Amino acid sequence: MTDKTTEEQKKENNFEEKIIQVNRVSKKTKGGNRIGFSVLMVVGDKRGKVGVGLGKAPDVSLAIKKGISIAKKHLIEVPIIKGTIPFRIDIKSGAAKILLKPAPPGSGVIAGGAVRSVVTAAGIENISSKVLGTKNQASNVYATIEALIKLTQRYKRLKEN
Repeated sequence: MTDKTTEEQKKENNFEEKIIQVNRVSKKTKGGNRIGFSVLMVVGDKRGKVGVGLGKAPDVSLAIKKGISIAKKHLIEVPIIKGTIPFRIDIKSGAAKILLKPAPPGSGVIAGGAVRSVVTAAGIENISSKVLGTKNQASNVYATIEALIKLTQRYKRLKEN
């Protein structure tokens, strides 16, 4: 029997979920238009874990649930030192260009909408960022996640040496 203890369930349910984008999409079929929804979700535990998921379903609530489950499956660990990231990182992903810089304690989260939601879900308290490329929120969220992955990889490499 694999019953989860209450402590494990609390850990699983201790995620902050945020809706970034809801799109209504339609598909032409022989019987007419088939309408569906795609929802971009950010999930984080505010202690260094964050994930992004895109859920698609005929109903918004189902799409949200799918987005949350996909985001939880693709969580990444972000290094947080004294409430901020260890060093500056620039990334270009598609049309999105993102710049993330560490900030001194007390400065707060200085970031635009899409980047702010990812960073706060991860639990970073002090950071300065700039969105330089596209205004597309989905592209900026994916670029931010990619930047955090790259940051984690570089930090691990520096820690080993």
